[in-house]
Amino acid sequence: MTISDSATVPARQAPALRWVAMLLLCGAYIQGPVTKILDFSGAIAEMNHFGLSPAPVFAVLVIVFELTASAMILVGRWRWLAALCLAGFTLVATFIALRFWELPAGQDRMMATNAFFEHLGLIGGFLLVALDDFARPKGADN
Repeated sequence: MTISDSATVPARQAPALRWVAMLLLCGAYIQGPVTKILDFSGAIAEMNHFGLSPAPVFAVLVIVFELTASAMILVGRWRWLAALCLAGFTLVATFIALRFWELPAGQDRMMATNAFFEHLGLIGGFLLVALDDFARPKGADN
């Protein structure tokens, strides 16, 4: 196989690498809920900070949602739906939490701007996962 041949090998021929890529994409949606579980008072404070009330209910919903959607992506069950849901969730959360345009110039604004566009990249990744899942033949490897 030449280098040019390897460029045309579809990702579905490398299922382990594909799964690791999806794990990395879901990493923040696994780490975040685990952190919220281990510091539930901090999770409630975060919900309050963003004006979500009742904060304990929103904290539990976010934890369950992120872990469930990540698991669905990783096991391949309704992967397209979970990917679209995480894309939508990330879009909404990004506009709630990272309104960089409201911050004064400086380091905080720069960090929020970078995080905003990084989140758009995550959304793009989830859209690619959904598109890939639609394109895969039914019963194909995860």
